[in-house]
Amino acid sequence: MIHLAWPWMLALLPLPWILYRLRAAAEPGGAALFLPFVASMTTSAPRAAGGVGRLGRGAGWFALIWLLLVAAATRPQWLGAPVPVATQARQVMLAVDVSGSMATPDMGGGQTRLQAVQAVAGRFIDGRHGDRVGLILFGTRPYLQAPLSSDLATVHRFLDEAVVGIAGPQTAIGDAIGLSIKRLLADRDIAHRAILVLLTDGGNDAGVMSPTQAARLAAQVGLRIYTIGVGAAARQDIFGLATGNTDLDEGTLRTIARITGGRYFRATDADALRSVYREIDSLEPAAGQPRWLRPADEWFSWPLALALALSIPVSCGAARRWA
Repeated sequence: MIHLAWPWMLALLPLPWILYRLRAAAEPGGAALFLPFVASMTTSAPRAAGGVGRLGRGAGWFALIWLLLVAAATRPQWLGAPVPVATQARQVMLAVDVSGSMATPDMGGGQTRLQAVQAVAGRFIDGRHGDRVGLILFGTRPYLQAPLSSDLATVHRFLDEAVVGIAGPQTAIGDAIGLSIKRLLADRDIAHRAILVLLTDGGNDAGVMSPTQAARLAAQVGLRIYTIGVGAAARQDIFGLATGNTDLDEGTLRTIARITGGRYFRATDADALRSVYREIDSLEPAAGQPRWLRPADEWFSWPLALALALSIPVSCGAARRWA
């Protein structure tokens, strides 16, 4: 279909008529305004067969050229069939705790904490179409397992290949946030569209940077952090012994989320963890669904070239008259 990119240029169509009216009120004998070009255009075209006067022929010639110039100025385009164009809405970094306690099988169905995370977070990754997703594994130290990438299948595979203890037995939450900030700020243009989903089952007991200090730095660069605490709820058995996850520092995780404008979630089993990731999906939807665009083929050169060709005999006639 034909589309005019600059249709407002059609407002120039009456300009020659306006100039002609101004010229009629100001002839060269005693007027302040004289437009020799317009005058020559009305008299320079060749006399038509059958006795048509120079004025009518010249005005029609000029009108045709002007119409072609205005048509070119509107930028006529031929729009092709719509094609999908993928967009990238957000940069999502996952920071997953792989310390020794993640091997505890308390997530239901005999699953360890890490196995439950791999199953649920893997589906979360698969659903982030159009986004770039990265993966950090942390224990005593954080490691970048997968840089930000739109290849979701590869990031999912790297998560599945994670094993407990690969990054050390302790938990460096602050350093994991610091590494996330460093990787996300590698492209400063995306910082305002980036989020971090940090999952752990313990408290910060390793690393150089404190979680609160790291959270404040994240807030300064606009990084929103969603924290997830995993593991069975802490309780006492009939003998008065504590069971479940008694190491989780929920206060620190809530503080991190509050400082950065995110939220804290508690997942005591695999079903609860699935609900958490669904909630994060609703809060930070993968807005990178394909959008449709029509390829545009510019046609302005055709009327412009024709106007140039038609102006040659007019220009030659005007040159002879002025000579």
